[in-house]
Amino acid sequence: MTLAFGHPYLAIPGPSVMPDRVQRAMHRGSPNIYEGGLLDLVESLWPDLRAVAGTKHHVAAYISNGHGGWEAATANLFSRGEKALVLATGTFGLSWANHARAMGIEVELIDFGKETPVDPERFEAVLRKDLKHQIKAVLVTHVDTATTVRNDIPALRRAIDAAGHPALLAVDCIASMGCDEYRMDDWGVDVTVAASQKGLMTPPGLAFVWFNEKARLRCQGSDLASPYWNWQPRAQATEFYQHWDGTAPTAHLYALREALTMLVQEEGIAAAWHRHEVLARTVWAAFEAWGRGNDQIGLNVSRPEWRGRSVTAARFGAPHATRLREWCEHKAGVTLGIGLGMAAPDDPAYHGYLRVAHMGHVSAHMTLGALAVMDAGLKALAIPHGAGALEAAAMVIAKGA
Repeated sequence: MTLAFGHPYLAIPGPSVMPDRVQRAMHRGSPNIYEGGLLDLVESLWPDLRAVAGTKHHVAAYISNGHGGWEAATANLFSRGEKALVLATGTFGLSWANHARAMGIEVELIDFGKETPVDPERFEAVLRKDLKHQIKAVLVTHVDTATTVRNDIPALRRAIDAAGHPALLAVDCIASMGCDEYRMDDWGVDVTVAASQKGLMTPPGLAFVWFNEKARLRCQGSDLASPYWNWQPRAQATEFYQHWDGTAPTAHLYALREALTMLVQEEGIAAAWHRHEVLARTVWAAFEAWGRGNDQIGLNVSRPEWRGRSVTAARFGAPHATRLREWCEHKAGVTLGIGLGMAAPDDPAYHGYLRVAHMGHVSAHMTLGALAVMDAGLKALAIPHGAGALEAAAMVIAKGA
């Protein structure tokens, strides 16, 4: 017997829940890609994409996922043999470092582990030792999708300035864009990377790179910027096809237009940040209650200011996280995220971690519903846990609405 029939809820950290309006926007035939309405629609995207990232500077779009966004940023930032400093706080920081190495870039990696953000003082000390200024750019995740650690980007910019170092600051916002507060220009970020499938509420397939004029001038002539990845013609196209280096991704563009209308023009980006803040704290309150008296249950990141607002990584103790995920999906129609990168898949500890996403088109009733299903699963599986999780979660909603 299962109660999973009905509308499922995908509470994984991307692809996120897609609004019905966005799905309907895609359901149309292919348009004229040479003139007319599609060109006008695309022209309307750029101001809203700049607003989402908090910048007045350039934005380039790619037919790609987030990894392609990395490649686009890296290809334009560096020539072969130049040096990157990567600050890792989880799987995706480590992956960006590996990606850059595979492209022929010299990478210095500082791994801050899976539970804490970058230490600005330690970061500044590394920059001060780079007397010849060989580090061209610093690569860091705003929120690592695996660990859900959130880095203090303004503090990192202050560290660069305090060290008197000319390195560019490049930030991966794939997990945070549209969910966590982010102000590219105000925070002194030079390059920002994001993708469509998380807070931007659009199917996987589009990646975005925002870059300021300083980055454009410093990186002219990069020998890694192939015709496809080169951000210059995409951001400053004189013909429509140059935005895509070929045929436009028409269905995705209709979807993105509708999603940005909802996010930027109707809700407003500051209101979206607040909504994600409240929903994140709702999840945290439930975990605090479940973990009371049971140290096997808890959040991966100890301090609220270190946590991303789009997704929460947690532990239940092996094998309970996997048991709970399977029960929630197959018995109740809620799919939770795996504990990515917390342990190797062949390690028994792997089954002790999961993630709860609360990103994009997500409301109070969706978050409370997911927590109620998890609470039911804990009871059904006789997994030891503290009481009062749903009451605690409801109180956060009551105060934050």
